[in-house]
Amino acid sequence: MTTATSAEELKALAERASGELADAGAEEALQWAVDQFGDDLIVASNMQDAVLIDLATKVKPDVDVLFLETGYHFAETIGTRDAIASVYPEIRVINARAEQSVAEQDAEYGPKLHDRDPNQCCFLRKVVPLRNTLANYSCWVTGVRRVDAPTRANTPIVTWDERNGLVKVNPIAPWTDEEFDDYLHQHGILQNPLVNEGYPSIGCAPCTAKVAPGADPRSGRWAGQSKTECGLHG
Repeated sequence: MTTATSAEELKALAERASGELADAGAEEALQWAVDQFGDDLIVASNMQDAVLIDLATKVKPDVDVLFLETGYHFAETIGTRDAIASVYPEIRVINARAEQSVAEQDAEYGPKLHDRDPNQCCFLRKVVPLRNTLANYSCWVTGVRRVDAPTRANTPIVTWDERNGLVKVNPIAPWTDEEFDDYLHQHGILQNPLVNEGYPSIGCAPCTAKVAPGADPRSGRWAGQSKTECGLHG
């Protein structure tokens, strides 16, 4: 396990690993992360499915799992979170909440900030809680894949997260949709029921719409707006 403590040491570690693990498989990348960081890492999940959690628990059954509890989730997403916690009883789900409740945010900024200024809403309810939670760790693991969006096409398997000041591991970054679906079905992985109802990319309920068959899976996020990312990954 790493003894690196400073940001400079962690950054150097990430930069070395970026080259060494450029072609690593998902389990190899996760094993590296656990070997390096042990309990000092957290796996992020939006509870769309448990693919990343399933992979991570093969290496570390009691891994911490980060869920951004924005206060705007679909009931199905909360249900998926709770079901995943039952299926993987050793994980510890960390529910990262905003500094204000939805009611408190409405009182300060006015109701439906997500409609008027979605960037500000995401900042308050996602970016800040993420940053505050990641401050307790030296590494976070995400399910970002290069096929998710053009903005993610060059996602490395290991990188330095400058914004949050820790190592970031993206073990399934190279996976195609076919590889992802194969793992999901072959291993009987839990999936948010909304996926089969026409929601291939699930975020907060007010900002997520159904997607037409064959359309870009992320076209249902902030539909009709220029916004394409919530700000968590760059």
